Formats: sequence, C-alpha cells, structure tokens
Amino acid sequence: MKIIPTLQGGLRLDPENDQDWFILHAIVKDARGAEIDLATRLGSMISAETLAEDWQDLVVPDLREAFEEDLHQIQTALETASHTKDQEPAIWITPKDGEIWYSALNQARLNLEEIYHFHSEEKKAGRKPTVKQQAAIRAEFYLALQSLILEHVF
Repeated sequence: MKIIPTLQGGLRLDPENDQDWFILHAIVKDARGAEIDLATRLGSMISAETLAEDWQDLVVPDLREAFEEDLHQIQTALETASHTKDQEPAIWITPKDGEIWYSALNQARLNLEEIYHFHSEEKKAGRKPTVKQQAAIRAEFYLALQSLILEHVF
C-alpha cells in the first residue's frame, strides 16, 4: 500500500492488492471485535460508584453512538473506494476526515490489545504467523497510519 501526503493537508491511501484491502477493511472489523464494546470498557474504568453510574447512563450511550458513526463512515469510504470504476481506487483522508479515521484506528488498536494482550507473548521466528501475530501486525499498521494522520492531516 502506498500512503502519500497530499498538498491539501491530507493523505491518499493507494491499496495495491487484496491484502491491502483486507487490512483496510479489518479496521472496522477489529474496532467492533471485542466482546464488550469500547465505550462500556472506558466507562468501567471509573471507580467512584455514583460517578460510574452516571457515566454509564449519560456518557456511554453517546460515546458508543459516536464510535459507531465513525466506523460507519470509514466503512462507507472503503466500500465507495473499492467499487470505483475509474482508474485506480484510492482512499482520501482529508483534514475534515482526520478525526474519524484517527478514532476508528484507535478503537481497532484498543480492541486488538483487549483481545490478544500483545505484550504477553513473544513472536516465534520462522513459523507461520498466528492469528494473534497477524492482529499485532494490523495494530502496528493502524498505529503507523495514526502517526501519519497526526503529521499530515491535523
């Protein structure tokens, strides 16, 4: 995949093969993949009982909705780009889209960490990557793309 900064202050992603498209579509899948959604997990970190109850009732539903809207917009952008009939398909991350992409990538990375606990297992050289190692590679890509968004979009 080629990721190119644009003159307008954004990024252009040029998927070059099926693996690139798989990783891009995995952003949404990974962001939704944990057993307990991210908004609920974040809310459970609040230890003060009265505050935690209010957070769960008042903040978590809106946060969940905002997270889901970000994922929906990413999914729509990917589907639109992958079905384009003209030239090579590209995904554009403009300054107005930067927060949405950053949010979706962050949700995906946090969910992958929640599921696989990457820090707990060393990679075994010379073997076919496990599902966990493949997820770790995706998480590293998401982090790199977030860095590029911070550098070139915001």
